[in-house]
Amino acid sequence: MRLASYNVENLFDRAKAMNQESWEQGKPILEAFAALNKLLGEIVYTPEMKEKMVVLMNELGLRKSDTGPFVILRRNRGKLLTRPTDGSQLKIIAEGRADWVGSLELREAPVNEVAMNLTAQVMIDLQADVLAVVEAESRPALLAFNTEILPARNGKPFAHVMVIDGNDERGIDVGLMTREAFPIGTIRSHVDDKDAEGKLIFSRDCPEFSLTLGGGEALYVLVNHLKSKGYGSKGSSDARRKKQAQRVKEIYQQRIKDGYKYIAIMGDFNDTPESKALEPLLQQTDLQDVFLHKNFDDGGYPGTWGNCNASNRIDYILLSPALWAKVKKGGVFRKGMWPGVRPAKWEIYPELKKPVNAGSDHAAVWVELDV
Repeated sequence: MRLASYNVENLFDRAKAMNQESWEQGKPILEAFAALNKLLGEIVYTPEMKEKMVVLMNELGLRKSDTGPFVILRRNRGKLLTRPTDGSQLKIIAEGRADWVGSLELREAPVNEVAMNLTAQVMIDLQADVLAVVEAESRPALLAFNTEILPARNGKPFAHVMVIDGNDERGIDVGLMTREAFPIGTIRSHVDDKDAEGKLIFSRDCPEFSLTLGGGEALYVLVNHLKSKGYGSKGSSDARRKKQAQRVKEIYQQRIKDGYKYIAIMGDFNDTPESKALEPLLQQTDLQDVFLHKNFDDGGYPGTWGNCNASNRIDYILLSPALWAKVKKGGVFRKGMWPGVRPAKWEIYPELKKPVNAGSDHAAVWVELDV
């Protein structure tokens, strides 16, 4: 059996703010969107809040219209704001969230066609029996990608496809694709898990999938996409990521107590092995990181994102001791990533002519198991 994890960075459609030439271009837009959404959700709008809302709306291109280049303000009922006809500054007239019905949404745009096809090619060439997928828009999108795009590249569709909607309103969820021999059985979602303060723990979800193996055994897979470093302060991001790692640790330890021995935790953890945030998982459990196996080949680079240096090692496959004992070999697959230009760092697909054509900024990680 071959397990793999791949951050596909969306399949068909992606928030326009996330679909820029570089991450740095989209970051301020997403931060403004998040800040405005938070303010709009407040029960009472203070004068200071209203002033900040106006500033953020201007930054997001909403000064003259409810449709900006990257966001849409939907106002269904009630009154949130006025835009004077003389062209002067817009004004927030609602006194709180109960005064209007609507939402602030990110506008979407199609993913680059070459990038979409190369994402499919990576999935095909991985030859995975079980593939953890990070940043899929939805189950219908992943299913369509599986049944339409993979065959168009002469790939065999997966027999089973599952995505559970998570907590991220940008449409970046986690899911699992498996071959016919490994049907998905029990599924548990953790979208509603909360910390001691009553706040949601997971940015997306930490779904648990039970897969049937031969001989009455089961493989338990947890798929994760932990809090990124890109939005919010470093301190708050690190703290939330650590809470998420702690919760994943608790889930893992409970499943061990429940009698499961074959457990894999896969996905994009958004931090390095030495980080304090990942200590609950990497230092406080008996989970083993496939990168450390003697038969693992990192392709000459220690990372899995961007330029693949050590500070960019953020994608993982962690295995329980019983599963670690079954490892035959593993590696990192980078052919769909932009390799730099002087010189190119790794072999790429012929269609990959510029960064925007990359299947993803992430490499795929895989491991082959004797089960």
